[in-house]
Amino acid sequence: MVSSRAIHDPVHKTILLTPLQKELVETPQVQRLRSIQQLGLVDIVYPGAKHSRFEHSLGTMHMASLIADALSLPQEDKVKVEVAGLLHDVGHSAYSHAVEDVLKRNPDIKPQYGGIIRENHEAFSEYVIRNCFANNGNIARKVEDELGQDPVDFFDQIALMATGKSSFLEKPYLGQLISGDIDADRIDFLLRDSYHTGISLGLIDVDQIIQNLSIRNGNIVLGRKEGCSYDEDMTLTVAESMLIARAHHYNAIVHHPHTQSARIMLLRALENALAIFGEKKDAESVNNQVGLFFTEYNDADLLYFIKTYGSNQAQQLISSVLAGNICDPIVRFNQKTLNPATRMALSTIARHGVAKKMFEEQLEKRIGDVFVDLSVASGVPRSTRVVVNGEDSFFYDESALANGLVRAISRQLSLVVFSPVDGVGCPESAQLKDVVGHTVDTLSPQLLRFIRQENYLPIEGLILLFYTVNSIFWKEEDGFISIPRLRNITWIYRMVQRFSEDVSLRNLFDYKFHRDYGFPYSNRVFEDIQLLVAMGIVDEDLRYYEKYNRFHQRYEYVLTMHGVKYGKQLSEAYGREFRELSKVLRQDKHSIPRDIVTIPARRYQQS
Repeated sequence: MVSSRAIHDPVHKTILLTPLQKELVETPQVQRLRSIQQLGLVDIVYPGAKHSRFEHSLGTMHMASLIADALSLPQEDKVKVEVAGLLHDVGHSAYSHAVEDVLKRNPDIKPQYGGIIRENHEAFSEYVIRNCFANNGNIARKVEDELGQDPVDFFDQIALMATGKSSFLEKPYLGQLISGDIDADRIDFLLRDSYHTGISLGLIDVDQIIQNLSIRNGNIVLGRKEGCSYDEDMTLTVAESMLIARAHHYNAIVHHPHTQSARIMLLRALENALAIFGEKKDAESVNNQVGLFFTEYNDADLLYFIKTYGSNQAQQLISSVLAGNICDPIVRFNQKTLNPATRMALSTIARHGVAKKMFEEQLEKRIGDVFVDLSVASGVPRSTRVVVNGEDSFFYDESALANGLVRAISRQLSLVVFSPVDGVGCPESAQLKDVVGHTVDTLSPQLLRFIRQENYLPIEGLILLFYTVNSIFWKEEDGFISIPRLRNITWIYRMVQRFSEDVSLRNLFDYKFHRDYGFPYSNRVFEDIQLLVAMGIVDEDLRYYEKYNRFHQRYEYVLTMHGVKYGKQLSEAYGREFRELSKVLRQDKHSIPRDIVTIPARRYQQS
């Protein structure tokens, strides 16, 4: 196919557009991305970080093309992954993820498009891809003439690929190339963000990654069946480099205190403007307006909306952000400066938008004239598969480094108190930190109780499962404690699936499972187990065992003393569920795969 246009990209050099890609690039939906910064307000900290979602979309398309070539995909599939890469962010809101945070904190303003409530950029991207491009005459003709496909069907497939709904595709790997654990999107943004911020931590070798990808059983895996032991080692090294880059991305960029400060100032100003807009209009108008943030507005439009409807304080916040005069951090807590119970509580609250908003506002009210931001890492890779000894297995079961990196990402938590805009920043004082710490310790349990009144929390179901097993086998005598160590994570998956299908327990164990790997598996259960380990509720031990003349690693789990205390509180909060779990597990106690570990009580209590 003859290229009709060349684009010169600072990361990938020359990107050649096909006629279909050129038509798509010139649509208003893609052109809007030129005026949306990829990293929002990060340029306040890293001045070079002014690159746009448009650049990233072109880069994702190019990476998808390179991967398609490496996998020798048919031309038709290559065209699809390229288009999906180009369009995967067309539903992104102005100023990156700030608007999504507003929706999480204020669920009543989530807009409805196409008869479905949309609450994130993936949902809007799916809507835009399905409803905008097939109606464009030039694009529709090119799809029909060059690909011989119905435009509506074509863009329906693209929508699924671009938004990670791989299970709905006949060829799941096509979606995994765009939205998976190791995908074109992730590779490009790690490269591009590093280039524009000037941060070189966690460099990745694109060629090595691409050359190590293969397709097995309809899924993307790292490594090839015919590889030797050295090839297997290099496969693990390549995958580990991606995780290292991801971890550094959070530490250096997302959780930089000044990045958090600018983000919270924008968010508060936007919430204020939407509230005043709602008073002048009605709820439906607010919902429609929010939809425009994802489908029509760019960064400048969003700022104009705030300046038009925001109060004087909101307008001052925006003016200060644009002038680089952001709030100073005066107290900061991370996972190392919070006790495990508080850490676990904050991690749960941070993932519950309404409770997160209540926590931040209550803390602000109790401390005084400040802003508070609670932020946690997300997007932990959960299903990366690697080929080892001719068979594919979980990456984290083959690499202790990878498992540690997933835990490192999972434990990233940042709670920051900022001074007011017109205040004078001051160094972090021990007295103020003690006040904030005490307030956080008392406020967190209260908000967790509030969340439980509104929703069951599946991660607390997991803790309760660990606690119930612990209570069945727990013994204490002569200054020693004997506790169970679960030695088979697949048993945890099976039990959680069993409880998720039980009428009396399914709300507390609201997890979805699949059997793609020969046993019940849930991405979310894996992620939540990593969180429990990262937060200090559960300890994870590494054990090696021999099978087929090869040593494999296995992770085993034991509840910490902090986990015991946390679990006891949950057993009281979920009394009925705890009794039902105890009944089932005591009946099956002999089939629970465990070792009994005996240690001095004093040592365990200090863990």
